Amino acid sequence: MDDQRAAAAGEKRQFRSARPRPRIPTLALLVPLLAAPAGCKTLLPSGVDHTIQPWSTYADAYSAIDHIVPYQTTRQDLGEQRIDPKLNPSITILTYTDLLQRFNAVSAVPREHLERGIADCLDAGKRCTAYAIDVHQTNSRRVGNFWLDLLSFRRRTLTTGWTFSGLIVFVDDLAVFALAGGQPNVRNEQVSHNPLGPIQGVGISISPSLP
Repeated sequence: MDDQRAAAAGEKRQFRSARPRPRIPTLALLVPLLAAPAGCKTLLPSGVDHTIQPWSTYADAYSAIDHIVPYQTTRQDLGEQRIDPKLNPSITILTYTDLLQRFNAVSAVPREHLERGIADCLDAGKRCTAYAIDVHQTNSRRVGNFWLDLLSFRRRTLTTGWTFSGLIVFVDDLAVFALAGGQPNVRNEQVSHNPLGPIQGVGISISPSLP
């Protein structure tokens, strides 16, 4: 009797082990992740690209250059407003040779049609120098679903901010010409899609190299 019970128990265990185990689809594991709460968005990468300078907005930078009065504003006046390459890393000093390259297109323009400051600069030779101002204040951050981004299915990067450029021309220490411009509202969006997510590039990475 004991032998029969042992045999029956063995057959029962064998039957159980032979039954196929249920498989959970991979997609079923991903669904809860893709439905993660919006709070996970704060975990997405972000970056800042700023020029260290005294202006916090495009309007501030533009106003500083726009208030320059040609043939009245001096280099010392500008230094008191931190428009000085020793204090402001966004400023580059241009020599007369640098300016000749920038003003190359004006060589074909009759002198009477040139801005007075540019004409006087060209006549002054090496006494003419300039400040070139280049400012960029941008923030880049990834937005959208955290898990889609983490698993590389869909990544959306948003870049916002502003850029500014200016030119101040001097003859000796007197500002004779000033020009300001730029992009007051930068807003760029970059979106990438990978249908296979994290395994998108696996085939390429493991493919054998041919001799």
